[in-house]
Amino acid sequence: MNFALSDEQEFLKEAARGTLARVKTVAAAREALDGGALPDLWPAAVEAGWPGLLVSEERGGAGLSVLEAMLVFEELGRVLASVPLLGHLPATFLLDRAGASEVAAALAAGEQRAAFVPARPPTDLGDGWTADPALGITRAAPPAFAEGKVTGRVAWVPDAPGADHLVVVLDDGRAALVAAADAAVEPATVYDVTRALGHVTLDGAPATLLDLPDGASAAAWYVAQALIGADSVGALEVALEVSVTYAKERHTFGRPIGSYQAVKHELVEMLRGLDNARSLMYYAGWAAQDKPDEFPLAASAFRLAGGRALDHGARMQISVHGGIGATWEHDAPLYFRRAQLSRRLLGGTAGAADRVAGELLTAARAEAAAA
Repeated sequence: MNFALSDEQEFLKEAARGTLARVKTVAAAREALDGGALPDLWPAAVEAGWPGLLVSEERGGAGLSVLEAMLVFEELGRVLASVPLLGHLPATFLLDRAGASEVAAALAAGEQRAAFVPARPPTDLGDGWTADPALGITRAAPPAFAEGKVTGRVAWVPDAPGADHLVVVLDDGRAALVAAADAAVEPATVYDVTRALGHVTLDGAPATLLDLPDGASAAAWYVAQALIGADSVGALEVALEVSVTYAKERHTFGRPIGSYQAVKHELVEMLRGLDNARSLMYYAGWAAQDKPDEFPLAASAFRLAGGRALDHGARMQISVHGGIGATWEHDAPLYFRRAQLSRRLLGGTAGAADRVAGELLTAARAEAAAA
């Protein structure tokens, strides 16, 4: 399949890059590690229309697809921008499909913010919905709904601090809308200060069940997977650009270090990882729109490829730059921090790998049975 971005999609990328260029986000990320405050980028996001990317036009949104949202996230990843959209966009995705017009319109306009309180759909390794644990590797149980109230705890929820609404995926795969004021949100941002996280505790919080079509909660999970993957692609692209430039300028023994095979091979590996991940990004965007039954596989493969490529690329960015790359005088450690947190959030790249393996094994068994 030949794929190229449309003129409108290219313009969206250019506009996003221009919007983010107004603020020195990477410098702000470094200052935030020493106690400085991150810039409030929400007004810029609202001006650009990003909060309503996945909300239909009849509810006040842009009515765009997951691919357009990924293109914006690619630009966010390039500059480590701390825009609280990783929680907001999957939440609006669900609210729009539930027909929650009033809430969706306020969220699309940026007047309020939402956070997606996620649960991972069942896999071939387990038939229940699970949530990320606060500690350890054993998956936790998502919140439960009873008598109009939600009870439970979910750790490491993106963009929960400061949200006005929580869209909570329940232990049976349904989803409920909860006012953030009725929940306890403990800020839990660690390691990568540009990514706001929170532990959400719901102790009999009043909730409204969302009337969702089958598979919507699972689709929201894979939307979040795709957005993290796109963020990783953007960060990796910058890591590669900076590393190639430095390899041309830095000389050792009278030669640019980029002329040495050890450096060239690693730069080529970074490029290979970037190209593979971007191809999977386009596949995930196409599947979300035109082949929903392939979206879980496509989004998981993209999350896996993007996360692993950024992990390798962030390490190589430090290595190529030598001693300076490991110091706070350079931006490389900030990209390394983004890589390490991104590969662990929302089930992590390991969870994405399990999903890819499960989908492929299921398909292979089906083919074998049909033969």
